[in-house]
Amino acid sequence: MMIKGALRHLACGGCAALLSLSLQAAELRGTGDLGIVIERAAGSVQIIDTSAQQSLGRIESLGDLSHASAVYSRDQRYAYLFGRDGGLSKIDILEQRLIARTLQSGNSIGGAISQDGSLVAVSNYDPGGVKVFDAETLELVLDIPAAYGNGQQSKVVGLVDAPDQRFVFSLFDAGEIWVADLSDRVQPRIQRFRNIGRQPYDALITPDGRYYMAGLFGEDGLAMLDLWDLEAGVRRVLPDYGKGEQRLPVYKMPHLEGWAIAGDHAFIPAVGLNQVLVVDTKSWREIKRIPVHGQPVFVMARPDGRQVWVNFAFPNNERVQVIDTLGQECRYLVKDFGTSQSPKSTRQRDSRYCPDRPALITTPSRTLQQSCSCATPS
Repeated sequence: MMIKGALRHLACGGCAALLSLSLQAAELRGTGDLGIVIERAAGSVQIIDTSAQQSLGRIESLGDLSHASAVYSRDQRYAYLFGRDGGLSKIDILEQRLIARTLQSGNSIGGAISQDGSLVAVSNYDPGGVKVFDAETLELVLDIPAAYGNGQQSKVVGLVDAPDQRFVFSLFDAGEIWVADLSDRVQPRIQRFRNIGRQPYDALITPDGRYYMAGLFGEDGLAMLDLWDLEAGVRRVLPDYGKGEQRLPVYKMPHLEGWAIAGDHAFIPAVGLNQVLVVDTKSWREIKRIPVHGQPVFVMARPDGRQVWVNFAFPNNERVQVIDTLGQECRYLVKDFGTSQSPKSTRQRDSRYCPDRPALITTPSRTLQQSCSCATPS
């Protein structure tokens, strides 16, 4: 009898353990359909479920997020936020909590995560330079001062991650591009390219990781560095970029990181003109100009390249326009969004998310009809 009782007790205990494991398994989920919304004025981040199209929670007290951006860990569980106040925050998207935060400078302007996911780099305005942190602990690994001339410190912009454990960035005041090879943390190698043009203000890296391109605030054209052939140095492309016979007041400089690459063409926001430029990415020559609703700021491609979504600077920032990349012409002017910021696409290519005040509006790419709206305080 004692044996039977013990067996019953063991069996019940086993069932309880299995039930507990089953419940834990039911709570597990991936992060592929999760996203974050940066609430700039509130200094918070909202976590959303793009499949259920609903808000899951909010993480607050993240500092000045007025010009914030984010990158993600390789497993997409953690997001690293770069705040305008120099704050670097690591948040756990699944557990919806702040893991660590460090105030690493007085004024920062974005960052990047290394190819292997082990390093997070931040570009700084004040005091300038780039700081590199351990992605797990946020401990400082490397401080790269952006020194030039007679010891001046330059603002750093256009920081991107590149293949082979490299970071590439531009020095606004110095007119230089630097490539930092961190494949060896103990002995990092930095290659400097000088006299690239006046005041590089933003930059991008092409999807294949080959070309780094910096826009120039102080003159027309772009500076391009072929990362496959560094010995060739920087060359100038699109010499007329920024020019216009009837140029309008520039309400907001276009973001180069908002360029759209679709097939063999790049769709580029014109400066001071109500146009999107179409550029052949093989020759890097302009082949067409597409008239649009206002001065474009972000030009974002759907992941499959079939559509390009464009938002605009004041005073035409209430709408988002959709360009058909096959015909290279505008097909849709999506209805009033309030004051749209930077449109983003889901990984599944089915929807676009258009930040707005005071909501995040979801629009299926096929129907272009608003499907949901998540309230945000900023």
